[in-house]
Amino acid sequence: MSRIVTVGAAQVGPIARSETRAQVVTRLIALMRQAKAAGCDIVVYPELTLTTFFPRWYMEDQTEVDSFFEREMPSNETAPLFNTARELGIGFHLGYAELTQEGGRARRFNTAILVDKAGAIVAKYRKVHLPGHAEHEPYRQFQHLEKRYFEVGNLGFPVWRAFGGVVGMCICNDRRWPETYRVMGLQGVEMVLLGYNTPLHNPPAPEHDALANHHNTLVMQSGAYQNGTWVVGVAKAGVEEGVMQIGQSQIIAPSGETVAMCSTLGDELIVARCDLDLTVSYKTTIFNFAKHRRPEAYGLIVERTGARPPD
Repeated sequence: MSRIVTVGAAQVGPIARSETRAQVVTRLIALMRQAKAAGCDIVVYPELTLTTFFPRWYMEDQTEVDSFFEREMPSNETAPLFNTARELGIGFHLGYAELTQEGGRARRFNTAILVDKAGAIVAKYRKVHLPGHAEHEPYRQFQHLEKRYFEVGNLGFPVWRAFGGVVGMCICNDRRWPETYRVMGLQGVEMVLLGYNTPLHNPPAPEHDALANHHNTLVMQSGAYQNGTWVVGVAKAGVEEGVMQIGQSQIIAPSGETVAMCSTLGDELIVARCDLDLTVSYKTTIFNFAKHRRPEAYGLIVERTGARPPD
């Protein structure tokens, strides 16, 4: 028995600060049409897909910051993407900056949504592991101010029944943390969708730069294997406003093997027929959590060894 979901990972090349939402959506629709022609059930776009990666700039004017945020979804500018998905009968995953009103105040999140083949939003995730810093650091060639512009996501790591399986989402830096995958893995996740905008250069640790692509692949492959799940990681790549961002968008099987990878740093679609039933042999054998995992021992190990971070 097989449950096939044909996935298109739609890497997006650089987006200029001057590029409008309408121009970006036109690019996304072109990728969506390619995905449909390739038989895809769903197309996966990157983190903060609709604009340039604005946290690279220090801005004090909140109105300027908010110009990068979406106040509704779909909006007038993004409606053509939803309409095209409905017309073609294809789902999509989209990352964007969300400005919403909750608890009587404005709140800002780095968000992703899952949209079904009828063009309806069926799931939302807000980024939990925000990287970077909150204040201007002049020594950097560029800033990474996600901690300034976004709040920590408040929706946790849920999973949803969609596209014939159990689907979860995370965003960029979330992929580096094993807890991200494990929380979804404990809920039976079969496919994790994630977008990223990752600069090649890491100002606080430039010695890591040569390993950026290796680390990107490493964390996604290990998350896939250790939780018996497909992982679809999609980049916004290339030289964007003077900053090189890594590409290597890829689709990874529950075995931890990459089955498709982008070869450029521009707009590019890769496709894989993902059998969700391939997760079963991992979830019922080596990573049978109920049979082999021993969470009750973790606290005991900390107690006996004092295995805590230093003060």
